[in-house]
Amino acid sequence: MTFWRKLLVLFLGGSLLAGCESNSMWPSLSGEAPRAVSNPTKINIAAPSAPAPVGSVGGSYQPPQLSAPSKKSGQTVVGSATETQMSLGGKKTGTFVGKKIFSMRGDLSKLKGAINRLNSRMSKLRVENETATQRYHGIVAAMSAKLQAGTTPGNPVLVKQWNEAQQQLEKIEGNISKMNGLSNDSGSEATVAGYLLDSVRATYTLSGAVDEDHVQLRRLEDEVNRTVVFIDRLLNELSNDINRQTGYLGNERRNLTTMSIAIKNGERYGASLVNRAFAQTEIKTRAAVRSGKRRASSRPLVVIRFDRPNVAYQQALYNAVSRAVERKPEAAFDLVAVSPKAGTPSARILNTTAAKRNAEGVLRTLTDMGLPASRVNLTATNSTTARSNEVRVYVR
Repeated sequence: MTFWRKLLVLFLGGSLLAGCESNSMWPSLSGEAPRAVSNPTKINIAAPSAPAPVGSVGGSYQPPQLSAPSKKSGQTVVGSATETQMSLGGKKTGTFVGKKIFSMRGDLSKLKGAINRLNSRMSKLRVENETATQRYHGIVAAMSAKLQAGTTPGNPVLVKQWNEAQQQLEKIEGNISKMNGLSNDSGSEATVAGYLLDSVRATYTLSGAVDEDHVQLRRLEDEVNRTVVFIDRLLNELSNDINRQTGYLGNERRNLTTMSIAIKNGERYGASLVNRAFAQTEIKTRAAVRSGKRRASSRPLVVIRFDRPNVAYQQALYNAVSRAVERKPEAAFDLVAVSPKAGTPSARILNTTAAKRNAEGVLRTLTDMGLPASRVNLTATNSTTARSNEVRVYVR
């Protein structure tokens, strides 16, 4: 009996030990993740959710590269990012056309430098002319004020001021000569710019160019066109300045001549001639000038012979006309431009033209003295007795 009991106890103890060891293989019902799932050495079954691209062997996914097509389109589309970022110099393409563009770009740079120098010269001449003009008018104003108040004949102070004013006019005359030279230089640069523009346009027809070469050609053509416009504007401004300064210089030289007579006499011409004529006689005089004729037997009041340059006739003319207006307030005058009849036909034509120009100068002098232009009649004729060009003044 005792033996069988011991055998039963051993059997039951072995079964319990075997049951305890087999509990680790059963599934857990507690909700905790099994240890086998969290083991990093196991294969991750979630990997197929991000499949590798076709043709790739290992590594991460890379999108297809599109930089090459976008670069090619940027070379042909005007205003693209590639062209916007490109400087005027552009990139060297290594083609024959690219080398020619590089050479023409150097010529354009030299042309721009030359134009900048021309523009600087013109600005400097303008400043010098403005300074000389201001100085001149200041001197003339001082002389006019002194003469208006009255001074001694041939006042050395006024003579000195007159010489200074003459020097200022000589500076302006010298600057006019410089402007003429500047205009010639600008014309030469305009020729260079035209040749460069033709070269740029001819380069479009050369073979062996890439797209970027034509992009650079278009930019270069625009720059050359802007340069041509700048040169044309420079030439126009120079032409206007030369014409304006030449006319101004001629007028002021005549004014200085008149001023010299006033300095010699110590006063201006005197009272205006128009103040010595009565207002009620002006209408009658104007009608007489238009309808009446000067008698051929009448003697001239004044004969001004232009047998040498810069004839000083102003003061003598003023004195004679002043006395005539005092005697006859309604007097009118005939200015006759007389030229010699001798010589070849071409010489007679030139003498007639010069005589008319002299008569116009006498007419301007009379109007500056205050005589109304309506009381002056201007004609021209030839004479066999005249040895040089003359202007004869007749009283009607």
